[in-house]
Amino acid sequence: MPLRLAPTFREQLGTRPLIGMWVTSGSPVVAEICAGSGLDWLLIDTEHSPAGLETVQSLLQTIAAYPITPVVRAPSGDTVALKQLLDLGAQNLLVPMVDSAEEAEAVVQAVRYPPRGVRGVGSALSRSARWNRVEDYLTKADEFTSLYVQIESTAGVAAAAEIAAVDGVDGVFVGPSDLAASMGLLGQQTHADVTAAVLGTFEAVRAQGKPVGVNAFDPAQAQRYLDAGASFVLVGADVSLLAQGSEALARRHSV
Repeated sequence: MPLRLAPTFREQLGTRPLIGMWVTSGSPVVAEICAGSGLDWLLIDTEHSPAGLETVQSLLQTIAAYPITPVVRAPSGDTVALKQLLDLGAQNLLVPMVDSAEEAEAVVQAVRYPPRGVRGVGSALSRSARWNRVEDYLTKADEFTSLYVQIESTAGVAAAAEIAAVDGVDGVFVGPSDLAASMGLLGQQTHADVTAAVLGTFEAVRAQGKPVGVNAFDPAQAQRYLDAGASFVLVGADVSLLAQGSEALARRHSV
């Protein structure tokens, strides 16, 4: 009997905002704890974490047992890197540092098979098609995957409408940390000018009929973005929660 893959993140979006958190520790145990939290989605990061390909596959296998949707952030828009993440079973990809429609188009090409793209064919050897146990995987691959691009610079903000309009981009995620840095406001993610740039990006993306998400660890800022129409928001990270929790223990029991 042919195997069925999980619904994509694209299919999950729409009815209400989806709340998620980062998984950057690379630990399957931590990922499993987070997967059972009741949140809507988890972002497995490979840009700013030690997670390699084998780790990502292990995390995806662990999370698959729970009713939560994993998204994998690639280290870059490199064609080979995206191919490898797709082949190991990542159905939902987030690509960082996309500054133009041309870059977004190149990423779309990288995740699609010919003739619409340049993704290499290796489904018989990989978890993506469950080693060819997913019927018609090659012809239906676009149905089984979703693609999001990350805007996190002033150039990306200026080109937000054009980026969102690219066919094959399922949504845009705004990164206030790098955006703040590109604006000369390093470490000031909630600065009024950064917030205004984020909200302007929301308007540009939504005008193209695409969902927009954002990273917002500050609860008040997260709510502001939700009120402004964010469809998916990251509100914490595994390593941050562990750091803050352990610090709180130390303060509580200090003598």
